[in-house]
Amino acid sequence: MSTDKTMVEVFKTNVQKEGEALLIVQQLHSHFPSDRINFDLDDCEKILRVEGHNIQTRNIVQFLMEQGYHCEVLD
Repeated sequence: MSTDKTMVEVFKTNVQKEGEALLIVQQLHSHFPSDRINFDLDDCEKILRVEGHNIQTRNIVQFLMEQGYHCEVLD
């Protein structure tokens, strides 16, 4: 039995366009290749969802902010 649990982290963003979301997902995958990453732009919070074993929350928030986007962990 494995003790390695998958975590899910959900972020509120201000990403508006599908093209922007696709580019961000590609860039995040280059930094975190084992994580599953996707956006839900239909949600009013413009959700970024990351699923993985060792999610680096602070690095993800910092990366999006460096790209000019708002990003915060959704509680």
